[in-house]
Amino acid sequence: MALIDQFDGVLFDLDGVLYAGPEAIPGAPEAVSELGARGIRFAFVTNNASRSAAQIAEHLVELGITADPEQIFGSAPAGVTLMARHVPAPAKVLVTGSDSLRSLCREAGYTVVDSADACPAAVIQGFEPTLGWADLAEAAYAINRGASWFATNLDRSVPRERGVAPANGALVEAVSFATGAHPRAAGKPQPDMFQQAAKALELTQPLVIGDRLDTDVLGGNRAGFTTALVLTGATTQTEAEAATGEEKPDIVISSLAALFTSETSDRVAG
Repeated sequence: MALIDQFDGVLFDLDGVLYAGPEAIPGAPEAVSELGARGIRFAFVTNNASRSAAQIAEHLVELGITADPEQIFGSAPAGVTLMARHVPAPAKVLVTGSDSLRSLCREAGYTVVDSADACPAAVIQGFEPTLGWADLAEAAYAINRGASWFATNLDRSVPRERGVAPANGALVEAVSFATGAHPRAAGKPQPDMFQQAAKALELTQPLVIGDRLDTDVLGGNRAGFTTALVLTGATTQTEAEAATGEEKPDIVISSLAALFTSETSDRVAG
């Protein structure tokens, strides 16, 4: 029996699992294609808040991976939903993040502003590669003046084609140093996105596949699902074997090819 035969669907992370920056992880397009050929449902659960679901799906398709925007469950919408629970629209919001995150805030009825001098009621921070010191400073000014602070996610690093780079959590920490504050955070490792994706696909026994212990594995375990750590991204096998508690994966695989084999050489029980 192949590993995948134990599950009725797959919930994929993206960075470090299916792609690294603009390039597909070797074997990832073929693995997703094989899932489709076997009639196995899948979705993508990502903390990437810099692009819309449509943009993410377009990038996946460019890499040869079948994807529709409806299959994307991202931290940017989760962050706006979280913010709405505490600061309802049409409050003023300073967005420290991407144009996609700004659009989501506007669609939710918020008044998006560009300066702390506009007295925003909230700051929402999401990953955007072009953010600079001035953007982070503006967020700090608003937070220090009393704005509520939200983050789409707290990933400290992200795998890119040239190596591992700082992610939203690292930039959040920079603002935290300047304010002494900590944001309310959405996205993984909270279980909500995994549960929403499983419900949308009508899955009862999904396999969560990610490359990070502190977001993918922790979030999947919190959702009550089986977790598989794939060693193509941010985590080494040594780190995986040392993991404990809710960050311990059920399975460790060297690549997505291990989904379709019954051999044990490519996977180690967690």
